[in-house]
Amino acid sequence: MTNYYDIDDILAEEELVSVMFQKAVNGVAIDPSSETDSVESGSKVELPFWLAKELHLRQVAVMGLPACFNQRTRLEIQADAAFVDLRSRSQYFYEFGCKIAPLVGDRTIGSWLLSTFKSRYKEVLTKAHTAVFAASSKYLTVLSKEETKMYEAAQSSMTAFKKWRIGGPRFQKASFLGRKRKSSE
Repeated sequence: MTNYYDIDDILAEEELVSVMFQKAVNGVAIDPSSETDSVESGSKVELPFWLAKELHLRQVAVMGLPACFNQRTRLEIQADAAFVDLRSRSQYFYEFGCKIAPLVGDRTIGSWLLSTFKSRYKEVLTKAHTAVFAASSKYLTVLSKEETKMYEAAQSSMTAFKKWRIGGPRFQKASFLGRKRKSSE
């Protein structure tokens, strides 16, 4: 179920999915150029995931596997996962995959998403800790939303660590503690 207050969750459900209607439906205007407000059985259209899911659960339509999870994408990721542009396929690649997996009848999506994440995880963290700004901004364009958040968190933690290492707040605490001891003696 969608988290009502999570904008990323809402946007993930806006991904388009190909559906084929199993039943004729009247009173729906999916195609504005159509003269009738109905959809015939066997019609194929692209709908946002949130609508396709409801139609699928009501057994009105069957969802097709989105292109971002097809065999071609799987082969590209298998060849070199770190450099596949997931953002162009689906900005919410992992979240969308988790939502669609139980509905499309492909039991391999879950384990494939996990192995994809594992293979990209190390590369994302390595780049976050070592990349210079110009290179990192280009690298960010191929990351999914989840990976971008992870990258930014890793960069933030590395910045905090470097600040701590060169003498950030720890010396202030130490000098504060030292003054307390002297005054108590």
